[in-house]
Order: sequence, then C-alpha cells, then structure tokens
Amino acid sequence: MASLGIPQNTIAVLQKYQFRFQKRFGQNFLIDPHVLSKIIGAAGVTKEDFVLEIGPGIGTMTQYLCEHAREVVAVEIDRNLEPVLAETLGAYDNVTVIWEDVLKLDLARLVEEKNAGRPVKVVANLPYYITTPIIIGLFESHMPVESITVMVQKEVADRMQAGPGTKDYGALSLAVQYYAVPEIMANVPPNCFMPRPKVGSTVIRLTGYQEPPVRTKDEKLMFRVIRASFNQRRKTLANGLGNAPGIALSKEAVQECIGELGVSPTVRGEALSLEQFAALSDLIWEKQRSAAAGKEPE
Repeated sequence: MASLGIPQNTIAVLQKYQFRFQKRFGQNFLIDPHVLSKIIGAAGVTKEDFVLEIGPGIGTMTQYLCEHAREVVAVEIDRNLEPVLAETLGAYDNVTVIWEDVLKLDLARLVEEKNAGRPVKVVANLPYYITTPIIIGLFESHMPVESITVMVQKEVADRMQAGPGTKDYGALSLAVQYYAVPEIMANVPPNCFMPRPKVGSTVIRLTGYQEPPVRTKDEKLMFRVIRASFNQRRKTLANGLGNAPGIALSKEAVQECIGELGVSPTVRGEALSLEQFAALSDLIWEKQRSAAAGKEPE
C-alpha cells in the first residue's frame, strides 16, 4: 500500500471508498510526511514499543507507527472506516484495530492483556472537540503510560504547559502537570491536513511521572478544588470555593484555610501553583474531617 502521507494517495483512498468526513468525529487527516516523521520522532517510537493510537482515521499515521513499533493497537470510533483500514493496514501484521469509543474502553485492562501491564506510548492526532476528556481520561485510567505524544489545537497545547499567573493557566494545565511533563515538539499549519482546520495545531509530548510531583491526602478533592477555583476566573479563590459543590465548608472556613496557606485573602486561583493547590486541598480535607467529627482542628 502506498504511503498515505502523500496527499494524492489519501485522495485516491477517500474517492475509492466514497468517504464522507464526519463533522461530529472532528476528522482532519494528516497529509504531510515530514509532520508524520516528526511525530514518530517526538514520541521516540522504537521496535521495543507497544503503541496505543487513538483515532487512526484512514491509517496515515498508523502505517508509520507499524513500521517503527513492535505492536500497535488503534482505537477508532467510526465504523465507516472499516473497509478503508482493512486495505491501508492490510500489509501489516503488528496492528489491531478496536472499533470502540476510547472514553468507554477499559484501557488498563487492554494494556494488561496486550502488553503484560508494561508502560505504553500513546500517539494520536486528536479530534479537537474532545481533546481534553481523552487526555484526562488516559491519565485517570491509571494505565501504565510512558508518554503521550499528541497533535492538538495550538491553544490547547499552550494551556497544557502554562504556569501560574498567565492567561492560559487553568484546570487543564494543573491536571496535565500533575501527571506528566509537557513539552511542545512542533507547530503544524492548517495546510498539513485534509480538510484544512480553521486553527493551527501543535505536537505536544507528555512524559508521565513515576510518582506525582506533589502529594495530597485526597486526589479527587484536590481536582474538585482546582475546578472550582477556575470555574469563574474573575472571582476570588474564597468566593469560588465558598459555594462549590463537593467542598462541604462554609465560606468562612474556606477563608481560614486560605489564610493558613499564607496567601492573600483576595487571591485568585490562577495565582496558585500545583504545590499550593495540593497544600490547600489538604487543609480543606483536615477541616472537613474535623467538622464531620464535630470538633475544630487542634
């Protein structure tokens, strides 16, 4: 099968199968061999690697992955692509396609069955409308991940690696940086895709931590605190947390916790680092536990 990284080969396959792009699946296929090589290089894929690809589309990047990896499992939601992938991947014996919504898949079990529970590399050209749920879902699945190398909307990549006090910093920045080190590998213009998206794209690599960079008594509570802090960016942290669901404390009690953290009572969430959010959620956890026991902390 001819390489799909070459635009005319992609057009020929699409015409042969009368393929119609599904807007609801956010389909934009890569048609630039240099970008494909860059992604494989950024992911550091070798013959030792098991790779999970999300959204193979017509198999453009999958072909490259099959040539560089030991084994590839590609998860695709659009069953209209079955005859296409049967042809474009027919020459490879190291690939399995799973026709499923990746958000509904038990990824930890898949990695256990296919790779004996060893860390995998994830590589994907992600649909922009569902990038964040997929990335967060990959981390929360607690499957062993060595790295996630993905093509995303440039604006989303900027948010993933943003630090405190910047306009792009938010709940996504903190979630990604709790699980991994983000590193922008390449910017990709719209003309490298078919159809052309309206926005620029970025290849970003997220290298997973063996251990999270901060420790917290309750991971879920920390993320509830983080989400509540950014739900209304213009509000102070105390106001954002004072009436947030899942944080069973009065506004006064929340203000006490912020005071104990040693920051200004009018601070906004965007000023706090991951370490400070972990410390604040532990203070809230202690205060909630004391309130439930009917006594103030000593």
